[in-house]
Amino acid sequence: MLNVQSLESTAQALVPKGKGILAADESFPTIKKRFDQIGVESTEQARRDYRQLLFTTEGVEAYISGVILFDETIRQSTQDGVPLVRILTQNGIIPGIKVDKGAKPMAGFPGEKVTEGLDGLRDRLAEYRELGARFAKWRAVITIGENIPTTACIEANAHTLARYAALCQEAGLVPIVEPEVLMEGDHGLERCEQVTTLTLRRVFAELYNQRVMLEGMLLKPNMVISGKGCPRQSGVAEVAQATVRCLARSVPAAMPGIVFLSGGQSSELATEHLNALNAMGAFPWELSFSYGRALQQPALKAWKGEVASASKAQEAFYHRARCNGAARFGKYSKEMELV
Repeated sequence: MLNVQSLESTAQALVPKGKGILAADESFPTIKKRFDQIGVESTEQARRDYRQLLFTTEGVEAYISGVILFDETIRQSTQDGVPLVRILTQNGIIPGIKVDKGAKPMAGFPGEKVTEGLDGLRDRLAEYRELGARFAKWRAVITIGENIPTTACIEANAHTLARYAALCQEAGLVPIVEPEVLMEGDHGLERCEQVTTLTLRRVFAELYNQRVMLEGMLLKPNMVISGKGCPRQSGVAEVAQATVRCLARSVPAAMPGIVFLSGGQSSELATEHLNALNAMGAFPWELSFSYGRALQQPALKAWKGEVASASKAQEAFYHRARCNGAARFGKYSKEMELV
């Protein structure tokens, strides 16, 4: 039987005013790409040192409510032997865990993917809860291209997201449901809005079918945005208006919060978009963030794997967290970047 009160309180604690989620759940190939860009070898110790640097940034708990961890990270400890999960919880930050096994080519559907990882998930969720996780994340990807996405691809990913979410709630973990319509492509804002609306409607239909309690989950969608290859890139206000319109038509009011992914946007643009959304007024759900690269990129560049640069990296991370915290109130301004 679901612990309704616990799931609801955790979901709400992840989206308080002024705070959002750090996605630090990069897979081994992804973190290697990030480290390659700064000339750092991706070893277990280097990955631990970098994430420890982020988690121990003084004062960042004022803007970060939770952190999504990778399987390796949730098991790691600091140089002094303190579990990283304990570092987070002692600062009032809720630990979470990425549980999907990645998006793989969908058989019979060229150019489309479906996320794997349901096999054995019940047991893995029980273990992650023992390790300290209180929420989880599963990412599905939807690609826009010629004759895609197909209905079959959207339905397959929506069903898998819903099964994952039901298993999470059974295990006492708040599921973050992430159906990402990718920015790759030359499509315009209108096409992104159309596909995102179709995807979200299908996802929530499946969530209902699988008896997922909406009050005890969060949605992590893309913003409605022009494809990277589109000749005309929509402005910040256009993105905000299209995103809110899409959400209003697709997302039930019972769900407590929406934590946007940054999806390849620059750090500042991701903050600008979040700010514009929150400046539009009050909504049934909190409009928050669950950023990875958009929060971390400046810190990575400052760090470069050097112990002496750790404090500069933490300053960069704190600054981005603070800017996004202001954007949660619609009070971010570009002047904040000059501080």
